[in-house]
Amino acid sequence: MNKSAKLVSVIMPTYNRAGFIGYAIDSVLNQTYKHLELHIIDDGSTDGTRELVSGYKDSRIKYYYQENQGQSVARNVGINNAHGDFICFLDSDNIWKLDKLEKQIKLMNENPGYHIIYGENEIINEDGDVQFSRQNISRYSGNIMSRLLVFNFVNFNNAMIRHECFKDLGGMNENTRVADDYELFLKFSARYKFMYVPEIFAQYRVMDEQISSNKDKRFESNYNILTNFINEHGDLLDRKTIDYTWCRFYTTRGRYYASTGSLKRAFADYCTAMKYKPLSRHPWRALAKLILLRK
Repeated sequence: MNKSAKLVSVIMPTYNRAGFIGYAIDSVLNQTYKHLELHIIDDGSTDGTRELVSGYKDSRIKYYYQENQGQSVARNVGINNAHGDFICFLDSDNIWKLDKLEKQIKLMNENPGYHIIYGENEIINEDGDVQFSRQNISRYSGNIMSRLLVFNFVNFNNAMIRHECFKDLGGMNENTRVADDYELFLKFSARYKFMYVPEIFAQYRVMDEQISSNKDKRFESNYNILTNFINEHGDLLDRKTIDYTWCRFYTTRGRYYASTGSLKRAFADYCTAMKYKPLSRHPWRALAKLILLRK
């Protein structure tokens, strides 16, 4: 390894994922880019995770154990102990493509004006079978703050972030139990440029019991994140952007309520969305579908 090679700090929080963490660890240690350190933060596992990790005899692994405090706290342990020029996150049930770091390091070196690089995930199920390779989501590069306010389209598990972002603005909000990655990227988007690369860098495992699958909690968390961000960074946002943000939030949540049969709650959200942007097509289209459902 070239002595001038940049060090990458990989942060892997885990909680009772002994059945999957080995795949995640292997995908990091077997990267074609070798100059890395892997911080594994065990958030109180009781399933043999400690014993499994201790079986790895690689000096690049740093293992920490803490009583269960949540993934935001665990991630901050990794951030605070990271020595790398770049920081990446990989949850212990997901997997990286083996050339992920090599490709992203090259992009970072070639594009010093960008601070966060991210791409696509391949979706796999609990057994590791590929469900689909790309999501039908629009993603963006550059100054993405106004777009990120509408939807979190940045993939946390395949992003690479310059360490200086954390030094300047801090790490995860430990009070945010759900969608802490969204809050982090919103914070960074107020100052830094993002680069989207239309390439698959990771495999994201979808399982029923995941925290992220609880949409009620996610909407509640997103509401709080947006409220706090707008209150803190209102000087960077015009009234039009703020109104559009809330219009899209209430429309999206209303569609979720409609899909679960909570039609009154959906109707109320669509009406709130219209108060923010009366001429927006999004709540009107959603309301039309809701009326058809009730017929």
